[in-house]
Amino acid sequence: MIQITPDLVIPDDEIHFKFVRSSGPGGQNVNKVATAVQLRFDAAHSPSLDDILRARLQKLAGNRMTGDGILIIEASRFRTQEQNRKDAVERFVKLILEAVKEPKVRKRSRLPLTVRRRRQEAKRHRSEIKKWRRPVSFDGA
Repeated sequence: MIQITPDLVIPDDEIHFKFVRSSGPGGQNVNKVATAVQLRFDAAHSPSLDDILRARLQKLAGNRMTGDGILIIEASRFRTQEQNRKDAVERFVKLILEAVKEPKVRKRSRLPLTVRRRRQEAKRHRSEIKKWRRPVSFDGA
């Protein structure tokens, strides 16, 4: 079981690991041993997550979540399978914790009356300047 918060626990049977061959450093070891880890979590059908958390997780995960709602985290930073597995779990927990946080509600600010009046006056002044630049037309000469 993975303890995310005091009231959110994800059972081990909801998380599946797949080990694949890794690219990058490792010499001949890269071609022989499957050290890279793919952590798979079915967020869409998980009884551990509520609908709000599921929606936030989908938004945060972006292209790491498939169309079926399966979250895939790939870890191949280290040369050993165990280190990559720990790295994948840490990144998974970090992502879930980010989704658990409630986003701050933006309070709409309002410009003070003096600022709005100053802006209108500046526009009026600019208009006057441009008006005086126009050529003068003589109709009755």
